[in-house]
Amino acid sequence: MKYGDITHKIIGCAMKVHSTLGNGFQEVIYQRALAIEMTKQGLAFEREMEMAIQYEGEHIGTRRVDFFVEGVIMVEIKALIQLEDVHLAQAMNYCQAYNLPIGLLINFGSKSLEYKRVYNVNHPENKAYKKESLKSTNPKKPNSDK
Repeated sequence: MKYGDITHKIIGCAMKVHSTLGNGFQEVIYQRALAIEMTKQGLAFEREMEMAIQYEGEHIGTRRVDFFVEGVIMVEIKALIQLEDVHLAQAMNYCQAYNLPIGLLINFGSKSLEYKRVYNVNHPENKAYKKESLKSTNPKKPNSDK
């Protein structure tokens, strides 16, 4: 999987944060802690990066992505008891709106860390993922989807 090393590192950082803080904090607390951990791991990122949304070539607004990592991966974080389908759809839509090949949706709010890799099936790099647009992974084995 292209970008597998980067997503693995990001997920490892999230696991460290979740194991240290547990669940129950506001999203911004996890965001700050994840920024510290990703810096320690040498990941280049921008936090709360404002990105333009286009519709048929026209600028229609902006959205802040929680993290934009290594110039290619969008990371959206949540602090919810349970992720819903709408959160997955939102993450997938962001990947498409930003024309990014891959993103991560990470939830710190449950007892165990939850994360999903989301793919922009319309991105040229992801033609192989057309049939499998969303993968769920095992939090205990971040490499299990390779």
